[in-house]
Amino acid sequence: MDIAHKPHFIRPCTIIWLLLMALTATTYAIGEAGVGGVAVMFIVLGSAAFKVQMVASYFMGLRRTRWLWRGIVLGWLVLVTGLITIAYLTTVK
Repeated sequence: MDIAHKPHFIRPCTIIWLLLMALTATTYAIGEAGVGGVAVMFIVLGSAAFKVQMVASYFMGLRRTRWLWRGIVLGWLVLVTGLITIAYLTTVK
C-alpha cells in the first residue's frame, strides 16, 4: 500500500498549508487589533519571511534543487526584508 493511501496520513504540504493559514490569520488579527511598534513589526515581518521561505521550499519545489537556486531566493528574501526593516526603522522616532 502506498503511503499516500494510508487513511490517517497527512502530507507535509498539507501541514505547511495549515501553518501558513494560521500565520496569515495571526497577522490579520494583529492588523485588526491596531497594535503597532517595532516588536510587532518584527513579528509580522518575520512571519511573512517565514511564509515566503515555506512557499518557496514546499510549493515551488526549491528544497530539492541545488543551493544556487535556493540561495537566489533566500538572497532576494533577505534583501527585501532588510530594506523594509530599514525603511520602517528610519521613520520611527
